[in-house]
Amino acid sequence: MATYVGFAMSDSMFTEYCTIERSVLHEMDLKSLLKEEYVSCCNPSHVATISAIKARYGIDLHIPEKPNSVKLAHGDYLVVIAVVGLPRLTDRHEYTESEIQRATFRFGMYAITEVLNG
Repeated sequence: MATYVGFAMSDSMFTEYCTIERSVLHEMDLKSLLKEEYVSCCNPSHVATISAIKARYGIDLHIPEKPNSVKLAHGDYLVVIAVVGLPRLTDRHEYTESEIQRATFRFGMYAITEVLNG
């Protein structure tokens, strides 16, 4: 059983036939979860967004040198951090405090509760 944390998910992360349960994580739940062992699916292009999450919530996500490949199995969890309202950074490398405060951050947890034979 493993917990993966990232900013997106892909259909290729899931086995062909599985049951998935989604729940909402609150900030404190995510902080507690990140005190345990987890696999970061973040990549270096997420640095500004990770910095924004740290500034807003005090959450410090690990950035591996190269993103981990994810294949979820029974009992695994995937935490997806969704950020709405941060502009694309085209001429700078970080967000302003005002931009971070206006953004909306949502944390969803997907649990693989059953893997079926297809």
